[in-house]
Amino acid sequence: MTWLSRRGDTALSGNSHQGSDPASPSANHSTTRPIEAKPSEPAAILTEKPPVAPPEGGHLLPPDQLNELKQRVHEQLVRELDLDKLQQKRGPELRKAVEGALAVMLLDQETPISRAERQRLVREIADEALGLGPLEPLLDDPTVSEIMVNGPRKVYVERNGLLSLTDVYFRDETHIMRIIEKIVSPLGRRIDEASPMVDARLADGSRVNAIIPPLAVDSPILTIRKFSKDPLTAADLIRFGSLSEEVITFLKACIEARINMVVAGGTGSGKTTMLNVLSSFIPHRERIVTIEDPVEMQFRQPHVIRLETRPANIEGKGEVTQRQLVRNALRMRPDRIIVGEVRSGEAFDMLQAMNTGHDGSLTTIHANTPRDALARIENMVLMANLDLPVKAIREQVASAIHLILQLSRLRDGSRRVTHVTEVIGMESEVITMQDIFVFRQQGVDANGKIIGSIQPTGLRPHCIDKIEREGINLPPDLFAPRSFDRGSYR
Repeated sequence: MTWLSRRGDTALSGNSHQGSDPASPSANHSTTRPIEAKPSEPAAILTEKPPVAPPEGGHLLPPDQLNELKQRVHEQLVRELDLDKLQQKRGPELRKAVEGALAVMLLDQETPISRAERQRLVREIADEALGLGPLEPLLDDPTVSEIMVNGPRKVYVERNGLLSLTDVYFRDETHIMRIIEKIVSPLGRRIDEASPMVDARLADGSRVNAIIPPLAVDSPILTIRKFSKDPLTAADLIRFGSLSEEVITFLKACIEARINMVVAGGTGSGKTTMLNVLSSFIPHRERIVTIEDPVEMQFRQPHVIRLETRPANIEGKGEVTQRQLVRNALRMRPDRIIVGEVRSGEAFDMLQAMNTGHDGSLTTIHANTPRDALARIENMVLMANLDLPVKAIREQVASAIHLILQLSRLRDGSRRVTHVTEVIGMESEVITMQDIFVFRQQGVDANGKIIGSIQPTGLRPHCIDKIEREGINLPPDLFAPRSFDRGSYR
């Protein structure tokens, strides 16, 4: 006996009221329409003494009484609602029905509360029943890019690349665990003492990671990396200063000419966002196969097949790795293969795909520089236990990868493309590269913001010949140096 939440697959089971603790109050809830009482109900309310308005920032009821009231009404909601009818409703219609039922239930309670407090309780209990409780206001806030729950009263968010502590909180650690289970259960994943770590996603594609005791010593830890409801475009990245129009022009030509690319960067540097922007340049006539763990990318093309890894079950069986999916993708007649992130032995299969007719493939990797990215790929190929000599691996890398985009999150929180580097080939046993575009910092303004831009180095990329053979003509001055000397990255 379940109903679906407005965030997708999250479900409220018929016995979930046992031991259930509703969300603690939060000042961050978004405003909702006041709920009017039915004509037959005000008489009972008017016989009571008018409630005293709570002090600013406080409650009419003590916190323990408020939590008790919320729990009581939440349990009544689960018992009395006609769940079969609710399953036929979706989105705003479902929430409106639940809020209406909650308004009536709160009016029937003997505990005196103000109208404003009643409205807030309706919102909070509805968030708990239909969504992720105290996190709902943060998930709805477009300025929040990441949510980090370090404990019941330690909820941090990232805004504009900077972290801050919020006044959102959970009642206790059990409350955090219930929200985590609400996220992972519909996906067929589990989290318990035997498997205390899990990666998952929300219905909108937002990435979720959870780790619980005994690995997390103090409290269950939940991290949510939000994805924009409207995917960022190349124009957005230009407006943010992440890159320039010249870089976008070059990258778009590379995608159309089927140049193999690797997007490198640290955690939170914007690799997935950049991969989404690059994939938007892929022609709609092509068949795209993606391999991710978990699924995060957002596509506008009609012919996309999305594959996702699967963890082992409770018996340790049934695991499906990225390497297995990459091998399977090769049999699916893809025009392009996109791997969300290479982490281990699948790097070898990805290189094989790039070298065997699947030009224009894309992937991401954690690395601090373009040279580090190649070194990490070498190490990952060695993890495949193929016993290949290093020179053979480097030859594969130099042949398969044509371009590396290096992203960094700078100390002011901004995310920038710092290098667009071309892989040229091999000299002796060393892979040679050259920078096509490099970020140049000019200084820091009064607000601590970094001043700088990405500019061409003056070197003409070797891949320009392939781009021109595809009938794509770039402006002759696209790679002309602007304000600093040319240089190469070796």
